Amino acid sequence: MIKKFSILILLSLSIFLFVSCNKKVESEEKDINENKITITSTIFPLYDVTKTIIGDNSEKFNLNILLKSGLDLHNFQPSVMDIDTISNSQMFIYIGGESDERWVDRVIDTADNTNLISINLMEELSDIVKAEELKEGMMDEEEHEEDIDEIEKEHEEEEFDEHIWLSLPNIKRVSKVILDKICSLDSNNTMKYIENYNNFIDSINELNKEYIDTVNNSTNKVLLFGDRFPFRYLVDDYGLDYYAAFKGCSAETEASFETIAFLTEKLNELDLDNVIVIEGSDKKIAETIISNSNNKNRKILSLNSMQSVNSNDIKNGVTYIKIMKENLKVIKEALK
Repeated sequence: MIKKFSILILLSLSIFLFVSCNKKVESEEKDINENKITITSTIFPLYDVTKTIIGDNSEKFNLNILLKSGLDLHNFQPSVMDIDTISNSQMFIYIGGESDERWVDRVIDTADNTNLISINLMEELSDIVKAEELKEGMMDEEEHEEDIDEIEKEHEEEEFDEHIWLSLPNIKRVSKVILDKICSLDSNNTMKYIENYNNFIDSINELNKEYIDTVNNSTNKVLLFGDRFPFRYLVDDYGLDYYAAFKGCSAETEASFETIAFLTEKLNELDLDNVIVIEGSDKKIAETIISNSNNKNRKILSLNSMQSVNSNDIKNGVTYIKIMKENLKVIKEALK
């Protein structure tokens, strides 16, 4: 009995010490993080650009990304923890489109840090932001809405395409905005950040030239998507045309008979060898288009819009540049 009692005391003491140690470690980690400059980004491209500019000076910064579970920006709702993270940041970087305007303003207004630097990229790039395009053959969500007053429809606000990060020229401008704000937070290391920024810009310029050369050397200048189309900025950069089932921010998942028929006809007419989808697609629309075309051996290619990058991808070394290089390979294949 005494032996059992002794074991219980030792076990209780061990648990107590373990919990105490854990609390101490958590407290120490919290103290370390509180001494760092905290920057929070909504999506992966913004996080990666920030990380690239900071470079090996990361001991000064605590970087957070909100969408790290592969959830699409359009479906994201911040948790209490997410709101707390933003509230206690020194800088918050977000797109500023319809997807996050539902909650961002409220979070910023109630942030604990009254000196929070917030970067709304749709505002920063307002001169180049494009309205969503309803192209020939594309599903129009309003076609399926009944009893909408015509006058109300005429006065509806324009919806803007949020996918600004999928343009290399745009990301150059985005990175300059982020650089300036980082330098304002840590002016002692300005030269390091400028050097990292310049190296990043060199990589972007080189990749941009590869995109230009690829398009210039291709006889085909049209991409056909059996999916949503978030690449409006990219195709406009290089003078490409496109057809797609849905707009970039569409919530639709099933295409109408008319849309399938139109895209199938275009596929045949242009004699394209493939149909493109975005990452995570179930490919059903693309498969249906191909199965109804005059060549059942056409390929399905996938372009990465970076909306589903998760924490494991980041740990495995995925970067903005790497994804855009992979996208170039896909476009080169699509334009053959």
